Amino acid sequence: MDKKLDRRHFLTAGAALAGSLLLPRAFAAGGGEKQRIAMIGTGMRGQVLLKELLRRDDVDVVALCDIDPVMLGRALKQVEKEGKAKPATFGEDRDPQAYRRLLDGGKAGKLDGVIIATPWEWHAEMSIAAMQAKVAVGCEVVAGVTLQDHWDVLNTQLKTGTPYMLLENVCYRRDVMAVLQMVRAGLFGELVHLQGGYQHDLRAVKFNNGDPAKPYGSGLEYGAKGFSEARWRTEHSVQRNGELYPSHGIGPCAMYTNINRGNRFTRINAFASKARGLHDYIVKQPGGAQHPSAKTKFKLGDIVTTTLACENGETILLQHDTSLPRPYSLGFRVQGTDGLWMDINRSIHIEGKSKPHQWEDFQAYQEKYDHPLWRKYASRAEGAGHGGMDFFVIHDFVEALKAKAPMPIDIYDAVAWSAITPLSEMSIAQNFQTLDFPDFTNGLWKTRKPIFAL
Repeated sequence: MDKKLDRRHFLTAGAALAGSLLLPRAFAAGGGEKQRIAMIGTGMRGQVLLKELLRRDDVDVVALCDIDPVMLGRALKQVEKEGKAKPATFGEDRDPQAYRRLLDGGKAGKLDGVIIATPWEWHAEMSIAAMQAKVAVGCEVVAGVTLQDHWDVLNTQLKTGTPYMLLENVCYRRDVMAVLQMVRAGLFGELVHLQGGYQHDLRAVKFNNGDPAKPYGSGLEYGAKGFSEARWRTEHSVQRNGELYPSHGIGPCAMYTNINRGNRFTRINAFASKARGLHDYIVKQPGGAQHPSAKTKFKLGDIVTTTLACENGETILLQHDTSLPRPYSLGFRVQGTDGLWMDINRSIHIEGKSKPHQWEDFQAYQEKYDHPLWRKYASRAEGAGHGGMDFFVIHDFVEALKAKAPMPIDIYDAVAWSAITPLSEMSIAQNFQTLDFPDFTNGLWKTRKPIFAL
């Protein structure tokens, strides 16, 4: 990228809204001891994850950090409602570095882990600080903004040995996990091509009127005048052009193809369409043509298409589509020599089982191949965010800490999936060039074995 985002600008504009090896004994309590977990970022996403932590009997939420008093107050009310002890709080002074005091072992005491749910441009810096403090990290997507961010996060984890998990919840979606079972059973034959993406109309998320009671679609402000994601996320659409949110799509595809565990990404390129959707949304609102936001020049193409080549011969296509009217879909497609699955119409075709040239409904396959984790924990996941997925991502993080086990979505997964963003930006900026994909594992992908959801 030519232009780096200014972290301090984003945080003051509202940023506070928002394990590659066995875990060393020092990082997790054993037996029946509760995990002492803190949260940095108690915005709307943070509050969803906080709900899952508070539901657990094996976790004590001992500290919360946010420089937005509204969001910090809402989080404290969540804790109180659950009848849990009041955690130590940080950020009331609006100091952007308040999270460092949370990590220093003073007021918050010793921490086993920290959940980071702040805007993207702070993830790398905060994760690095936590790992240096020997506090296990559960980081919301994405892992970093620049390519150097990803190397810095990786090198810090390798140097400190502190566990790190990317909290990518779509890997735990029920149909996605059933398809993983089908892939491992060989139902699709040898995998050839996969697709996924983030296809989600976010226009009403990227603009509001700044009122904490109306975070979605209530106006046309963003940045300092906006609230929640409109404060920070919209600016990425102004300044950047690339696959800005890859992990929802690439996470499951990477698990299907064993990326970093017998396979790797080798090449990447990206194309971006023209940018029309956000401006069109603004001017169509009452008074929008005269609103200052109508003068904004958005850099992010409405449709960004990214293609990856894999060492074992598969291709993966991702699409980022957040600025145009459309129903939500992640657009998954898993295709092999014996058939394919597509999520957009919940359909499947398996040669020799399905009628020739006809789709089958996926439901019967979903029931047959339902993952054991869902069979076991479906009742506990009921009511959790994103259809239960948020229960599973927090559950796996906490259980790995307790068991001193490898993180199921580890540092190599995090940086490989997230680095798609800066690499796609580079490709687009270089006239859609195809680029080499870094081997973050330094050759370890050849011998590492799959562990996710086994």
